[in-house]
This record gives sequence, C-alpha cells and structure tokens, in this order.
Amino acid sequence: MRRLLRWAAATAAVGGLLGVAAVAWLVLLPGPSYVGPVLLGVGEGERFEDIARALARSGVIRSADAFRVWARLRGRDRDVSWGDYVLQPPMSPREVLDRLALPPDPVGRITIPEGLTIVETAMLLEAHGHGPSARFEAILRDPEFIAREGLTATGPEGYLFPDTYVFPTTMLPERILATMVERFREEFAQVMGRRARPLDLTPHDLVTLASLIEEEAALPEERREVSAVFLNRLRIGMRLQSDPTVIYGRRDGDRSISRADLQRPTAYNTYVIAGLPPTPIANPGRGALEAAVDPAPTDALYFVARGDGSHAFSRSLAEHNAAVNRYQR
Repeated sequence: MRRLLRWAAATAAVGGLLGVAAVAWLVLLPGPSYVGPVLLGVGEGERFEDIARALARSGVIRSADAFRVWARLRGRDRDVSWGDYVLQPPMSPREVLDRLALPPDPVGRITIPEGLTIVETAMLLEAHGHGPSARFEAILRDPEFIAREGLTATGPEGYLFPDTYVFPTTMLPERILATMVERFREEFAQVMGRRARPLDLTPHDLVTLASLIEEEAALPEERREVSAVFLNRLRIGMRLQSDPTVIYGRRDGDRSISRADLQRPTAYNTYVIAGLPPTPIANPGRGALEAAVDPAPTDALYFVARGDGSHAFSRSLAEHNAAVNRYQR
C-alpha cells in the first residue's frame, strides 16, 4: 500500500512537472503567426481574459489560457492600459506582455481643423474609422448627451474643440465627443481668464462670435480686427452681415452666395436678423476665442476681402464702398 502511494505521488509529481513544462513551452515560444504587424485594440475596462483570446485569434500567442495564467502568476494581468497596440510577430508571450505593460501606440491620431461644423467633424471621424457619421450626429442631437456635458440647450455646435487627438479604435463615439467638449472647456476657461476687458456678452455669445471670426478671418493677424468690427456693430445695433452665416447649414458644400440668399429669412442669416446667430456656426479654435474676448482697438465697421486672404477695414460706408470697388468690382 505504501509503495502504491509513493507511485501515485511520483506520478502526480511527474504530471505536474509535465504541466508546468507545457505551460512554459506555450509561454516561451513565439506564436504561430509570423506575419505582422498586428493591431490589438484594448477597450476601456476590457478583461485580460478577452485580451488573451484576441491575441490567440490573431496568432500572436499559442494559448490564451496559458498566457492568462502565466500573466496572473506574475501579477502582470492588470498592467495593460486601454488603447491600440501595434505588435510585430514573431513575439514570445513574455515579449507580448512586456509590450502591453507600456503605453499604447498613437494609432488613432487625428487632427480636427478649426472651423468645421459638427456635421463636418462627424464625417471626418467616420473617414478615420471611428464609426458612421450618423452615429456621431445622433449623439450630438441627443438631449441626454447635451445635458450630461453641460452644454446649452442649443446644442454642441461650437463646443467640439479643434485639435490633434489620439482616439483609440476601441474608443466609443460618446467618449470621443465628450473628450472634445472637455478640451473646449479647458481651453475656454484659460481664454476667459486672460480677458483684456469685460464684454457685455454671455460665454455662449462669445463662442458664437468666435465662430464668426474663425470663418471670416483667414489670416491669424486679422482676427482681433474682425472681432472689433462685429463688436462695434453689435454695440450700435447694426446688423453683422456676415456671409458665412448665410452659408451655414448647407450640406452640399456650396459656398457661393446669391442676392436671393442674402435676403432669405433664416435664423442664421445676419443680413436679415439682428445681433448674433442663435448658435455658433462652426467650432472655433484657440486663436478665434482669444480674439473674441480681446478685440483690436479700432472703430472700423466694415471689411472686404482683397482676394489674397486679407481684408481692407473701413470706418465709414464711403470708405468701404471705395474698397469694394477697388478689390471686388
């Protein structure tokens, strides 16, 4: 009986050693796939078990279970950050785990230019593989999203800050948009803290004004003067007569304006309505926001495009008409 027990113990020990050897073999050898690179997208809060299975499906490792057990024994199964990882097989599981412990790769880098509308931003996000634009537009119209992000009832137009972002492929559309709104808050708070002088405008009005400046001023050095023109007109009750407000809302991309367009009554046509439009007409960048709160010291009431990206600014209608005749007629 004692001999039988010793034999059973020896068999179990051998079996255990074989099991350890099998796990070690699975852990130390590279995966079967030698074709790379492999993009691994790790979602926020994703379980390590699911990450291991994704690695096995892509051929980076041989066994998801062995990889998971080994990572847990080493206390490394919680070291993975969410994001995108570009892996270059062949890699041993040890190399894979070491790579996952480092920061993700900036695969989802995207630059959102100044002056895009929320519709154009949604289309750009779709073009970069972050999901259908219709999904983004639906979120941006969702009252719950608007309330949760602390936006005005008029919606998120103007509040998606244009910048360069890294959005992982696993990042949810709601999180992408919330990140852009949060970046706007950070930038706008800094701008408001540097105001040269108080203005009789609400924060929403300032963002709306900044969107007009963004659309009108092609040259950064003219932003403050364009801002002054609009603020001077608002002060005396003069209509803003900004061409981009006539164009706003068109989905066909047509930026031509006819005389009939100037006379068409819409909520945004500042040739027809008094004061600012009800919402921003684009997402302004930092420069336009700064110009809105810090206009140039000028009495100009008019500006006209010279045709080279710059503008001629005038204090009187007679000066303006002369500039129009010179540069546009």
